[in-house]
Parts: sequence; structure tokens; C-alpha cells
Amino acid sequence: MRVKHVPQRTCIACRQIASKRDLVRVVRSPDGTIQIDQTGKKPGRGAYLCRRKSCWARATKGKQLEAALKVALSPADKAMLAEFAATWAQVDDQADENAIVQPDAVNDDEASEKS
Repeated sequence: MRVKHVPQRTCIACRQIASKRDLVRVVRSPDGTIQIDQTGKKPGRGAYLCRRKSCWARATKGKQLEAALKVALSPADKAMLAEFAATWAQVDDQADENAIVQPDAVNDDEASEKS
């Protein structure tokens, strides 16, 4: 039986290699707009980021995302990226790097604390 190939990509902020599905793709479309590509199929130049707060902060505050997409990010682009990053319940840097929590996920500990 053949082993299925899993595409690997590198986070532009922390340089960690992960499967393509575990990272978020930011794309510069052919018309020059910056978009979040959750399907991984939009046309244009793409860059991948982890879902950790530190990676998003490092990529948008520094020049890493601009260099990867070969475009200057406008303040509106940075605000859109920050808003998207805030919608995800993100993993702290000290937590398990493989534990990515989806939005609206409730842990058993949180449910018991609210009771």
C-alpha cells in the first residue's frame, strides 16, 4: 500500500515546517489585493503562517510577510490580518505547538468553570 503524500509548507515567521492544512495561507491576488486563503486554491503569490499569535505579530510588524508576498502592506491590510488572527482561538507559544484550537471550541475545563 502506498503512503499518501502530505504537502509540507514553512511558516514565514517561525520557519517551522508543518503540513499545508495546519497553516494559514495569505495570498496576494493578481490584482494586488491581500486576502486570507482558507481553501489554499486562490490564484496569486502565497505565504504560510502558523496560527500562533507570535507568528502573526512577527509577520505583520516586521517585513517578513511583505517580503514573502513581494508587496508593501497597507494599514488596511494589516488591520484585516490582525482581525483575522483575533478570530482564532490561538495557541500560546508555551503550549503544545500541534494543538490548534478552532473558533468556538469549548474545553471541558472551561465548561466546568462556568458551572
